[in-house]
Amino acid sequence: MKEIDLNLYKNIDILMGGVPCQSFSYAGKRKGLDDMRGNLLLEFIKIVKNICPKIFIIENVKGLYTHCNGTTFKKIYDEIENTNNYNIYCKVLNSNDYGVPQNRERLFIVGVSKNIKKEFKFPEKLEYKPVLRDVLENCPTSDGIEYSEKKKKLFELIPEGGCWVDLPLEMQKTYLGKSFESGGGKRGILKRLHMDKPCLTLLTSPSQKQTERYHPIKTRPLQILEYARIQTFPDDYKFYGSLNQQYRQIGNAVPVKLAYHLAKEIKKLL
Repeated sequence: MKEIDLNLYKNIDILMGGVPCQSFSYAGKRKGLDDMRGNLLLEFIKIVKNICPKIFIIENVKGLYTHCNGTTFKKIYDEIENTNNYNIYCKVLNSNDYGVPQNRERLFIVGVSKNIKKEFKFPEKLEYKPVLRDVLENCPTSDGIEYSEKKKKLFELIPEGGCWVDLPLEMQKTYLGKSFESGGGKRGILKRLHMDKPCLTLLTSPSQKQTERYHPIKTRPLQILEYARIQTFPDDYKFYGSLNQQYRQIGNAVPVKLAYHLAKEIKKLL
């Protein structure tokens, strides 16, 4: 980001940035702006100041709101406000409210040039709240990772919608190790999804200890096409690279239908 020739991008309408979120995520170490990735938020704002788009959009995890008791978000907000060029709108949106079969909450910061006299409004929630059955039933087979036989045997003991707490106590202690005593819900560990509920937030892998996303009724993790459908990509959308890279690409994405409804509101301003 520091090496981009910004002269190529003067007079653009919209600048969008899905700035890396790990620095503010509850699942990470939460180093915030002290992390090189978190500091990219400030780099993004520098780009905004340099090229002055009519509208900019920043997407990040909702943990950015609360990081360091809100001081990180205030610093970012103040940096934008100090440009004196934008009206700023912020809101946490849940993807399931916009046609996505997934409870995925993300913070959106929208800056609208003060030269645009219309007020921006975030999209209204839809009445229809899709669940996994809507996208997993009759889903064609695709590539996907496999769990070890040991982990498969654990999942066979977990009912639809359940997780590690459904295992016998000794198995719980063995699998969780030291984290068994650490407190917190940890309900994403050994998580078997439920067909008639939205998916938990898809992350960049369905197989790490904190990110396990097991198929509701089959003895395997979610496959690539299932991952993509839950993020509302069309079936003919192509992902490239290794399996791990494809899971990462999908898990890092803004769900397509959420992006669509947000874009419709942005379009009204232009």
